[in-house]
Order: sequence, then structure tokens, then C-alpha cells
Amino acid sequence: MTPEAVADRIRALPVPEGGRTLTALVGPPASGKSTLSKRIVKALGAEGALVTMDGWHLDDRLLGPMGLRSRKGAPETFDLGGLARTLAAVRAGGVVYLPVFDRAREIAIAGAAVVPAEARHVVVEGNWLLLDEPGWRDLEWNLSVRLDVSEAVLRERLSERWADRADGAAWIEANDLPNARRMVERSRAADVVIG
Repeated sequence: MTPEAVADRIRALPVPEGGRTLTALVGPPASGKSTLSKRIVKALGAEGALVTMDGWHLDDRLLGPMGLRSRKGAPETFDLGGLARTLAAVRAGGVVYLPVFDRAREIAIAGAAVVPAEARHVVVEGNWLLLDEPGWRDLEWNLSVRLDVSEAVLRERLSERWADRADGAAWIEANDLPNARRMVERSRAADVVIG
């Protein structure tokens, strides 16, 4: 399914009075979520806006004492409560400011993006948006889209992503691929699957 076809499906969703629709775009790390979500939002034009779940990464200064630094990217390393509250505000309408994750510095930056008032359809991209686990399963979507990518392709893309990182190969095997498997095995079914 092309980004334009997904955008057409989103446009066909009924928009609540004064509010917005929320579409979840999920997939494992390096599956192409960011690229596809940007293309869908571009196809939506002024009606569309993008929210990236990575903005709710907990900072390394919190993850270290929690013993979760080596699991960064797993569901328990995100501020799920903050994400849920922001999504409720986005659904309600109006201007909503968002945090954005800076991968180069490994930090989330507050107030670095915005859902403008005129946006009626918001695409939310992230690994865990359909996770069938406490808290995550309470997130509600008007439409859900899942990217289905083979582990071999993910491994290749992750190797490119972490090529400059000394422990890149170990990180992929100990963290990224286990997260990918967890996402695939423990997510609720999506309305649309793109393979």
C-alpha cells in the first residue's frame, strides 16, 4: 500500500467535532516507520501532522539508576503516561507542542515539534503503540498500520544505523533485535499490514 493510499484511508475516517483522528504506524526498529510516516503526512497536506513516540524516551540519567540503560528502546524505557496524556490532548484538538528525540545526542528535546490547530489527522509512529501489555493496550486508535519487515532486512539496516558505534553489533543482538521480536510477537493486530 502506498503512502498516498494510506493517506486516503485516513482521510476517510470520521473526524470528531473539534477533534482529530489518530493513526498508529508501528514496526520494529529500522523497519522504515519514520520514512513512511513522513510520506503519509506529506500526502495529507495541511490536514496531517506527525507525532513520533521516540520523543518520550526516558533520559539516560534516569535509565542508568533504574538499571535500564542497556534496554533503551524497550517499552519500559518510555514515559508511557506522558505519551498517553499528550495523545489525549492531540485527539481533543488545538495546538499541542511535542518532544522530539535527537538520535545524534540520545536525548529528547521538549517543545521541539507542534501539532498545529488546523491538523485533523495525526499519524503517530513508534514501536510499541499496539503492544498488548498493561498501559500500552489502553492507547486508542482510529486506524492502525503495521510495517512487516524480515529480521534479515532489519539486521542490515540496524548495522548501517550503528556503523559508527563501537558496540553497535552487540547492541543490535542484545537490544534492538530482541525489541523487534517482542514487538512482532506481542502486538495487537493492525488494521493494515504493509509487507
